[in-house]
Amino acid sequence: MVSYRTSMQIVSDLLTVTEQSGLNGINVTSLLTKANLSHSRLGKFLNNLTGAGLINRIEFDGKNVFVITSKGRQYLESYKNFQNLADSFGLDL
Repeated sequence: MVSYRTSMQIVSDLLTVTEQSGLNGINVTSLLTKANLSHSRLGKFLNNLTGAGLINRIEFDGKNVFVITSKGRQYLESYKNFQNLADSFGLDL
């Protein structure tokens, strides 16, 4: 059986990868690989995340680099806490 990720799980994956990249940020190619998304899907998620203020898009040498914001860290922490709570009751998110 193939298990698909929900949008919330994809957002969590993107924020986690972006947070792990540190202050230098992460480029689109690395995000594509580490989050296992197609370019078109990644673009939609990045627009939503930047619009919500969870990550910042920084242009560096003509290329976009993404850095997690404090609001993004707060969202990720809340999501992980909620996921742990759901897991403790045997619920799938």
